[in-house]
Amino acid sequence: MVALRKALSYSKKKVRPFTRKSAKKKKAFIKAVPQSKIVKFNMGDQAGFLAGKHNYCVRLVAEQKVQIRDNSLEACRQMVNKLLDKHLPGAYFFTIKVFPHHILRENKLAAGAGADRLSSGMRHSFGVTVGRAAIVPVGKEILNITCTDDRAARIAKKTLEQIKSKLPCQSRIIFEKIGK
Repeated sequence: MVALRKALSYSKKKVRPFTRKSAKKKKAFIKAVPQSKIVKFNMGDQAGFLAGKHNYCVRLVAEQKVQIRDNSLEACRQMVNKLLDKHLPGAYFFTIKVFPHHILRENKLAAGAGADRLSSGMRHSFGVTVGRAAIVPVGKEILNITCTDDRAARIAKKTLEQIKSKLPCQSRIIFEKIGK
């Protein structure tokens, strides 16, 4: 199994988005796009949300421009869904607002004895695809939770405070009442 590099390798880079793969396999730099690790983007009581029963909204907003890998977003999704299902069954609607379009590449170089025969250095330096990431600008909403009442909204806010450590950027939580 291939180990992932640290988030620092990708998160704070100035990026040029690579989102497309070529139809011509011989000429393409990106030959295969890895599948997104995020299983679901919407969870919870969607019918109640659409009917207007949810009165509170809690959002997680990025404070820095950053790349967030899809495995980080999936870890956040699993933790939020688990905690909200435990404390608020059927009283919330949770949405991931960013999508990992950007394709991450890695140019692996062999080091040690005989390494000159194993790699071509920077001759073919575009790299192999290793994952996906979402490019998030400053002020972009990352996660959104809508709830039915004040108690549920406070639990959702505590849940998002726990999630902040799983993301590679500074973020803030916005708590607001919807309508009514």
